[in-house]
Amino acid sequence: MTTPALDRTALAAAGRDAAAKLAASGVHGTALTWVDNAGVTRVKAVPTARLPGAAAWGVGMSTVHDVFCVDDTITAGRLIGGPVGDLRLHPDLDRLTVLAAQPGWAWAPVDRWTQDGQPYPADQRLFARRMTARAAAAGVTLRMAFELEFYLARPDGGPASDGPAYGMTRLVELSDFGRDLLAALAAQDVAVEQFHPEYGTGQLELSVGHAEPVHAADRVVLARETVRATALRHGLRASFAPVAVARQVGNGMHLHFSVWADGANLLADGDGPYGMTARGESALAGVLSRLPALAGLGVPSPASALRQAPQRWAGAYRCWGRENREAGLRFVTGVVGNGSGAANAEVKCVDAAANPYLVVGAVCALVADAVDAGLRLPEEVRVDPYTLASPPPRLPDTPAAALAALHADRELCAVLGAPLLDAFDAVHRAEADTLGRLPEAELVEAVRWRY
Repeated sequence: MTTPALDRTALAAAGRDAAAKLAASGVHGTALTWVDNAGVTRVKAVPTARLPGAAAWGVGMSTVHDVFCVDDTITAGRLIGGPVGDLRLHPDLDRLTVLAAQPGWAWAPVDRWTQDGQPYPADQRLFARRMTARAAAAGVTLRMAFELEFYLARPDGGPASDGPAYGMTRLVELSDFGRDLLAALAAQDVAVEQFHPEYGTGQLELSVGHAEPVHAADRVVLARETVRATALRHGLRASFAPVAVARQVGNGMHLHFSVWADGANLLADGDGPYGMTARGESALAGVLSRLPALAGLGVPSPASALRQAPQRWAGAYRCWGRENREAGLRFVTGVVGNGSGAANAEVKCVDAAANPYLVVGAVCALVADAVDAGLRLPEEVRVDPYTLASPPPRLPDTPAAALAALHADRELCAVLGAPLLDAFDAVHRAEADTLGRLPEAELVEAVRWRY
């Protein structure tokens, strides 16, 4: 993919138009965010009057942020690290959003460019863009959506609600928060499919509507910060950490995707398993075969390892099954008669320690490689894999296993590129050497409010 040069004149003009609209809406500042390799959303903000210059020339940021760990310690890789070097954050004005839960503020995700006007090779959002283009070159487009689980707490850290799992009692107790959250997301044009209490104490889930891959990652970032802001306005705190309460089920950030060509869903209206077309089945078979490497990006942290266990609906096994929530790849057919619109696959080995741009980009890459390879899915697992005498292989359940699985997939490492892979490696090796040595309760406490 050839990345076009920055048209600074056009960017400045677009920035002036955007700034005028923001000023008329009473917006005083714009948060410019990126997600680092530890999965933490980092930010720089500019006043509204500064937005045209930020759009055209970017906002400075050190390259060292690529090797920040979740606890804000700084490591270094072979290629990235140290105090030398600078980048420019260029806001994507197509995603500029007035924040309903933060009056006077707007938000935009950024792409990171070098000071020489070149795309930064370790930028995760640009990786997602490149892989979306790679899928398009293979003749397919992907639609994606995240399910976002979170723990809602009182200021003292205790659960905001004592209501039962999936219980109406919990929704009643949190109805003011839920109302304001849904209103804020609607005002920000973030489609919501479902909102409901989850299994864990004080746990809720928000399912965001589908979009193209980069937009889907943008949406989950925006949704997370909207949940956080709405919670604070109600005197509450939200945690998206893989495990927010020790020895309880964790928070997933599951990814749903469908594969399309010429306006048709390749996962429906075909002659393959549950109506998949031959190309759709091949795409899913490719993802399944490389699911361990995808887990290397999706569940990379010591905190992820606490969640990635059997019989917690975390998708701990490399297998697939229709509506099997213990399978690493769950196939969703939807209601009979609506298959073409509803059929999708769910990757369960993803949580908030993952960078969503890396995850969506990797899925695009795996689908692009497999869609025309003529692959077939293995036998479906129709029961809880844990109950089988010979269960399928486990997906990575330690940071070391996650990195090893990622590095074993040479093709995925190649498309990530050496600088991005180097920084990702450095962060997760450092976290394994520090946070990974903590007892479970201390580890949970260390990361609870970092995500």
